[in-house]
Amino acid sequence: MTKSELIDQLAKEYPHLYHRDIEKVVDVFYNSISEALSEGQRVEIRGFGAFSIKKRSPRIGRNPKNGEKVEVPSKKSIYYKPGKELKERINKNR
Repeated sequence: MTKSELIDQLAKEYPHLYHRDIEKVVDVFYNSISEALSEGQRVEIRGFGAFSIKKRSPRIGRNPKNGEKVEVPSKKSIYYKPGKELKERINKNR
């Protein structure tokens, strides 16, 4: 589901709200999560999951074109851990 599909779905479920207002709410939600992660904070949405930042150490990689060793600098990446309710809901059909 894309951001615009999410906005359209919410607009269908809540026809009394303006489309532009729903779009603003979704933008604030996304921006709040992005801002918190960029500041190194953990974001937890109960029942859905938690987003956090993990630091990856520098390492020696390999250039696949010519096989030369390449230094890969340290970097941060986003880590997502699904919540218990989401896991149960996904695995319900097993």
